[in-house]
Amino acid sequence: MKLVTRRQLGWPASAAPTQTSTKGVKVHYEGTAVSVDLLKDHARCLAEWQAIRKSHLANVRENYSDVAYNYAACPHGFLLEGRGIGKRTGANGNQPLNVAHYAIVGLVGSEGLTEPTDEMLSAIRDGIELLRQHGAGDEILGHRDGYATSCPGGPLYAWVKKGAPRPTGTEPAQQYEPFPGAAWFSKGLKSPVVARMHDRLVAVGCNRYKSSANKDTIGSGDVASYEAWQRLQGFTGSAAKWPPGKTTWEALHVPKG
Repeated sequence: MKLVTRRQLGWPASAAPTQTSTKGVKVHYEGTAVSVDLLKDHARCLAEWQAIRKSHLANVRENYSDVAYNYAACPHGFLLEGRGIGKRTGANGNQPLNVAHYAIVGLVGSEGLTEPTDEMLSAIRDGIELLRQHGAGDEILGHRDGYATSCPGGPLYAWVKKGAPRPTGTEPAQQYEPFPGAAWFSKGLKSPVVARMHDRLVAVGCNRYKSSANKDTIGSGDVASYEAWQRLQGFTGSAAKWPPGKTTWEALHVPKG
């Protein structure tokens, strides 16, 4: 998964309402003309995503608290964080529909760039699987399912109707750090794995760090942040306490170096 986080985008934490579970995910498109220049330069995709958020925040009628989607997927295979994990979408048409499904938008439109690349479809699939790890059910629908709209457009909707399969040859190449065992997580341990764990905890919204200095060394910030992650995963009481457990570690997707 090639994830671009809100932090990397320079955005604050999402002010969207909490939504910890849904029936599944709805797929969207932009519904307007999208420049084919996105295919040439990933920076244009990031600018497009920034512009979408800006336009949503400026929409007085809808009164969005944030960009409406949980994630976006670009033609280069990047998954761009929007409202993210555990947040209600504002994109599905009305509040009952927003409560029922999370939302992912492919950066394609009704004119110009209309056909999703295989890399984009793979990124949408990454987003679906990520949301399933955090409360989304198995349903994969188009925006038009249950709402009068042409979204997500013909090409994306045809893919959704096939079950949104991951295109052949785009299987995730990224491998994640295997669980090293609870005893490995001793305070003061220094490892690049710890630094990558730090980054992932920040990315999933569990930042309880006071500083990013010495982030490759296990300290009190790691303990507090990981316990927040375990609570987000549904663990309570002693089960949510440090050290990390195998289930939550595997769900965190700490990348290999």
